[in-house]
Amino acid sequence: MKNIALIGSTGSIGTQTLDVIRKHPDRFNLISLAAGRNVERAIEQVQEFQPRVVAVERKQDAEKIQQQFGEFVKVFYGKEGLIEASVLHDADFLMNALVGSLGLEPTLQAMEAGVDIGIANKETLVTAGHLVTEKAKAHNVNLLPVDSEHSAIFQSLEGNRIDEVERLILTASGGSFREYTRDQLEGVSVEDALNHPNWNMGAKITIDSATMMNKGFEVMEAHWLFNIPYDDIEVLLHKESIIHSLVEYRDKSVLAQLGTPDMRVPIQYAMSYPERLELRDTNRLNLWEIGKLHFDKPDFDRYRCLRYAYEAGRTGGTLPAVLNAANEEAVKQFLQGKITFLSIEEHIEKALERHQVIAGPSLDTILEVDKETRAYVSSRIG
Repeated sequence: MKNIALIGSTGSIGTQTLDVIRKHPDRFNLISLAAGRNVERAIEQVQEFQPRVVAVERKQDAEKIQQQFGEFVKVFYGKEGLIEASVLHDADFLMNALVGSLGLEPTLQAMEAGVDIGIANKETLVTAGHLVTEKAKAHNVNLLPVDSEHSAIFQSLEGNRIDEVERLILTASGGSFREYTRDQLEGVSVEDALNHPNWNMGAKITIDSATMMNKGFEVMEAHWLFNIPYDDIEVLLHKESIIHSLVEYRDKSVLAQLGTPDMRVPIQYAMSYPERLELRDTNRLNLWEIGKLHFDKPDFDRYRCLRYAYEAGRTGGTLPAVLNAANEEAVKQFLQGKITFLSIEEHIEKALERHQVIAGPSLDTILEVDKETRAYVSSRIG
């Protein structure tokens, strides 16, 4: 029985994590959860799974939950609440299912407590990959990928040596606008952008998929997770999302992990690793039903956010933190209808151009750069 701590319980990855726990009550026990402002759903989750620690964003929501459940649960709020939900002494595994840089500090503190991490929160590795990987090594904890692409690479590396890898190939669906030219992207709506053809994800990640920033972040994650140079990580457009990623070895053998799109597969594998548990209610992959698989190389002018991610990753220092913060702020403004879809790229590019890179940043420096970048992008949109 593994004791599971879950931060980001009401989002897409969080609810699918709970579904995995629900299907394997003899293997997983939820001991804490952290939600944001979706209090009604959080209350439903507490009623069903009965964790002993709960965290929410706002004080008034914490008081509401505490009043309803009394002494059977300890309720916290804010950043401190996130950390409380992440560092329980008897937790075996923390699923970081948050969206945004908010997941960084709880992850680092959970590592110090010796907790294995399921990393579904891209921004944690994007903004502070050097700190996270150093902390994982220092405290001998597993950093287990949850993104379907990184899980595919992780599985394709099993039983092989990392020093024999020649290339990692991350597949990308191309997002909501994969058939659009840049001219056709002028004036697209928020509703159009949120209509992903393959995956059911939260709003922010779906927009990042449409801009391909999501794939850029995954390139940066792969660099840190597998210690592979950026020049040896490629992206391949594959609209069916059947091949989740590939690993090429120096003898030119290529191993790939395939499956029908279902995020519960990589979620469950990270939670049960090194075992594989049964997952019954997902579609079996029958390739004769698919018929054809399609592949193409991405155009870095069409998908400029992907280019920005490679550039920021290669430069390193504080530039990845700028990339992430500028993107988060610009996507938020787009979702609120304040800027156009193509303006997301413009605000990110301006933030990257003005920044003076600081090498080997501390956590405090990263957080300060994050705050300053958000303010800058917000003032541009202002």
